[in-house]
Amino acid sequence: MKRSPIPFLRAVAKAEAVSFLLLLGVAMPLKYLAGWPLAVKVVGAIHGGLFVLFCAALLRTMLVARWPFVRAVVIFLASLLPFGPFVVDRRMAGYEDEFDRGLQ
Repeated sequence: MKRSPIPFLRAVAKAEAVSFLLLLGVAMPLKYLAGWPLAVKVVGAIHGGLFVLFCAALLRTMLVARWPFVRAVVIFLASLLPFGPFVVDRRMAGYEDEFDRGLQ
C-alpha cells in the first residue's frame, strides 16, 4: 500500500498559510509603519520558500494520489488567499481518508 502524501501537503499548506498571514499582518505593517523593511525580506523569503515547497508537495500529491486536475487547481487557488488553506483543510482531510481507503 502506498503511503499517503496528503498529510505532508496539509502540514506544508498550514505552514505556508501562517507565513502568509505573518507577512501580511506583521511584516508589512512593520515595514510601512515602523520603517523596518528587513521584516518583509525575512518573512517574505520564508514564505516564498514555503510556497515553493507547497507547490512541489501539491504536484507530488496530484501524481501519487492521482488527484483530478480540477481538485489540485482548487487547492492551489486556496493557497493564494490569506485563510484559504485553513478553509480547504477539512476537504483535504476527506481526501486523505479517501486515499487511505484506497478509493482514489
